[in-house]
Amino acid sequence: MTDEGLGLQEAAKRLSLMPSTLDSWLREARNGKLGEIGKTQRPLTEIELELARTKREPAEVKMERDLLTKAAAYFAKGMR
Repeated sequence: MTDEGLGLQEAAKRLSLMPSTLDSWLREARNGKLGEIGKTQRPLTEIELELARTKREPAEVKMERDLLTKAAAYFAKGMR
């Protein structure tokens, strides 16, 4: 599915998207209509933006933590 070999579910999870959203975007990109997505939606309110940010930040922190854990394990393995 992707250059990294990720499936739709995993790619959507890493991007903090619903799989159906990512699937829709991919379909529109294949049809050359990606630029049309979202033109009919209303702008998000301040509360909606804040909610999205508060959901996104813990996911980013978790990804950073997981990366640091893997890096620490890799370097600890090399020290043995």
